[in-house]
Amino acid sequence: MSSDILDRKAPEPGIRVFYGAERNQFADLRVPRSGSKHPVAMFIHGGYWRAKYDLEYAGHMAVALAKKGIATWNVEYRRVGNEGGGWPGTFDDITAALRFLSQIAGKYNLDTRRVVAVGHSAGGQLAECLAGHHLPIHAVVSLAGVLDLQRAWELHLSRDAVVEFLGGTPNEVGEHYREASPLELPISVPQRLVHGERDTDVPYSISEGYAKAKHAKGEDVELLTFATADHFDIVDPQSQVWPQIEKIIVSCT
Repeated sequence: MSSDILDRKAPEPGIRVFYGAERNQFADLRVPRSGSKHPVAMFIHGGYWRAKYDLEYAGHMAVALAKKGIATWNVEYRRVGNEGGGWPGTFDDITAALRFLSQIAGKYNLDTRRVVAVGHSAGGQLAECLAGHHLPIHAVVSLAGVLDLQRAWELHLSRDAVVEFLGGTPNEVGEHYREASPLELPISVPQRLVHGERDTDVPYSISEGYAKAKHAKGEDVELLTFATADHFDIVDPQSQVWPQIEKIIVSCT
């Protein structure tokens, strides 16, 4: 199985809302048509925290979830290569985007008590950090997340993307590493980890090791494995595994 989602034309962006003054501080909001209050899936895209990757591919997922009655908040943010990108500026943007939801909740009928952080790849790290820093989210869904920055650095994933993101190796940056790596953070909300065994961008072993470590700490974490899926199948509404992924996200709201 292999996804071509990166080559597809993105759907219309929904309602583009700026949560900050910088050009990369915006999100695309899609709201279901029903009149009831909507739970929110806050989606954080991947790309190893680098500026050349953006939120466009996630629009397909956002459209699919909105059809299931979930409002989607597809977040853009400053990345490595943008002024202010990297840790902690990138995470500051994610935090600001989450908090901004309360300002628009009334206008768009959003239920801010039921916000699920959904992150793909490097976005999985950022989504888990929201919970690890005690921000108000209901659950986390990590889709092939880079959840252990020490291990990701040891494997030199994506040409040492962790070093670019943190501004040094885990040993060199010390406290910043401990603040940024989900493995080091106590997380009290439910965590659902989704990973394909054919993933060549973020090894399945990252989620597998993370789940074992968090289980040992008594956290509510479940790893859902897809033997035939690669890195992008799990975010592609046209893939064979998507109905199961969608069900996982819906169940977390």
